[in-house]
Amino acid sequence: MPETSLATTNDESTIHYPGWSVATAAFAGVMTSFSPIVPYTFSLFLNPLHTAFGWKREALDGTFAIAAITVALVSPFIGMLLDRFPPRRIILPCILVFALALASLSRLSGSISQFYFTFFMLGLVANGTAQFAYTRTILTWFQKRRGFALALILTGSGVGSILIPPATQWTIAHHGWRSAYLLLGGIALLGLPLTALLVRNRPAAVLPQDEPAVSGVSVKGAFASTAFWVLCGITVLSAFSENGLVTNLAAILTDHGVTPQSAALALSVRGGAGILGRLGVGFLIDRFSPQRIQTMILVLAAVGTLILAFAGSPAVSLLGATLLGVGLGSEADVLPYLLAHYVGRKNFSVLYGLTWTAYAIGGATGPMFVGHMYDATGAYHSSSIALLASIAFAAAGVSLMLPRRKSVAKSAATEFKQGVEVLPS
Repeated sequence: MPETSLATTNDESTIHYPGWSVATAAFAGVMTSFSPIVPYTFSLFLNPLHTAFGWKREALDGTFAIAAITVALVSPFIGMLLDRFPPRRIILPCILVFALALASLSRLSGSISQFYFTFFMLGLVANGTAQFAYTRTILTWFQKRRGFALALILTGSGVGSILIPPATQWTIAHHGWRSAYLLLGGIALLGLPLTALLVRNRPAAVLPQDEPAVSGVSVKGAFASTAFWVLCGITVLSAFSENGLVTNLAAILTDHGVTPQSAALALSVRGGAGILGRLGVGFLIDRFSPQRIQTMILVLAAVGTLILAFAGSPAVSLLGATLLGVGLGSEADVLPYLLAHYVGRKNFSVLYGLTWTAYAIGGATGPMFVGHMYDATGAYHSSSIALLASIAFAAAGVSLMLPRRKSVAKSAATEFKQGVEVLPS
């Protein structure tokens, strides 16, 4: 390859760098994935499904818990597949199953077991459609602009969470909840074409000469590191707080006197704030301590949760949703950056899958806690939501335990001497 052409191929700062087209396709895939669709529309269906079938809130929130537990169990396996096979072989079938499962919810009957089984299927393929599936590929393309590239693809989730909840709420109001599920099934297919055309790992032939294709610690080595377990602890706590709040947010706000339209707007604002937070953090994380940036954004999320616990007006709910969006939206960006920072790329997807197991444990128990408190008291009391805020503050405290040395992966350089391992494209 000519020297000038190779320089362009390896220059992450130019718009012609091929990694940006991969990132754009990943953005589209994440925008229509499990991440913005299921958590951000779930609460919009609580009242319609309760009215239609009489299902209790704890039972409905248990449905989301089934999906989260399934994600916990299968994420390491999906990660193993992503470490070994071209990403499209994993992502494309998952998108198809995800879309069909969503559309099938339009055919719900009075048996809640059908609802449970469908969310089990959604959990099986969730991380095959979301940022989890695209992150490994992005890591192969970016090093100097890695933080911004990760922020860009995760911004897709924020864009989706702005556009999808209002469209879903409008469809429910004008055409019913069954039509809304059909709409979501159609939306889920929108990321498929660009993923099929563009998403692939970086070929070893265009790697810079001083950058090995695959480097990093073993899974056993990661298990022996404090950083990995601290990241898992942060993830469990923040997921408990985030999912407990977000999956019930529309119902919580309407229970506190906010109109359904304003509640849906708060969900969208949370997504929009996540976009700004992610792009800002993506810019900063390439330049400043990612550990301390994570602490800052976790504190913002905790403050937003505390405000939402006492929100009784549209203005206050929008303020809380803004802070929550900036915090939790950005936290999802920092985790894979820090994980790659500490363990490298060699076993990244398997280890990232295990952090998603931690996320799913928190994500399953948080909604069940909130649903149980509602069924026990008949309302979403501010004290219960304030407890979620205290758990988010605890996550910020745990983040202070992260070591600030350069990289665990670099300290394990002896594991890299095997040479370059070519990744499947």
